[in-house]
Amino acid sequence: MAAAGGGGSQAAVSFLTNVARIAFGLGAGATLLNSSLYTVDGGQRAVLFDRFRGVLDQTVGEGTHFLIPWLQKPYIFDIRTRPHTFTSNSGTKDLQMVNLTLRLLSRPDVPYLPTIFKSLGTEYDEKVLPSIGNEVLKAVVAQFNADQLLTERPHVSALVRDALIRRARDFNIVLDDVAITHLSYGAEFSSAVEKKQVAQQEAERSKFLVAKAEQERRAAVIRAEGESEAAKLISEATAATGMGLLELRRIEAAREIAGTLAKSPNVAYLPGGNQMLLGLNPNSLGR
Repeated sequence: MAAAGGGGSQAAVSFLTNVARIAFGLGAGATLLNSSLYTVDGGQRAVLFDRFRGVLDQTVGEGTHFLIPWLQKPYIFDIRTRPHTFTSNSGTKDLQMVNLTLRLLSRPDVPYLPTIFKSLGTEYDEKVLPSIGNEVLKAVVAQFNADQLLTERPHVSALVRDALIRRARDFNIVLDDVAITHLSYGAEFSSAVEKKQVAQQEAERSKFLVAKAEQERRAAVIRAEGESEAAKLISEATAATGMGLLELRRIEAAREIAGTLAKSPNVAYLPGGNQMLLGLNPNSLGR
């Protein structure tokens, strides 16, 4: 019975050993399989590095792919358009300093991802875009005076856009949009612009006052000429018709005065006489 018990224990140990070996084999196989697979998500591409051949020229698309563990390693790139914003302090043609903020929408040129990885790495945009952006902004701004940057802003933006697209192409980067989002001047130039605007407003006001005075002068001359002509005509009419014209004017003036007095509430007529009281309220006479 002792021999039988020893045989059973030996069989159990052998069974457990086999189970352990199988479990180890399955674990090693699962680890090997997991290390042999990699996934490229949507909007991404992969560049494969081989220890013997270096960076492979073919870009790997979306999905799950196989590789040789330890021998190969994938590097994932985001190929979707991404925004970048940076500020540049540049000098104008008339030696004024101006601050500009530039906004870019960039993405890598997918067929050239292996080249980008070899020369710049995965953070290619952070290494390239700020430097070429400042370079182009300084070169373009130096072609204009400070005030031209405002009056010719669309032309300046177009020059910056074209120059940046060409420079980015040298690094296999595609720019979908380039825009100047902010432009400001130094305190001295802003003060000078404000003073210039005030002076222009004062000059326009002075022109208006001069024009107004000239119009008033012309009106006075025309009025004086009209009065002189009227006096001349009256004198000629008087000489031709005698005092009849003057009597007619006197009667018309008296009629106007009588009509005005008749409408006035402060005039009272006394009965039985030709006299009248001025400045009295007729209602007060009865009291």
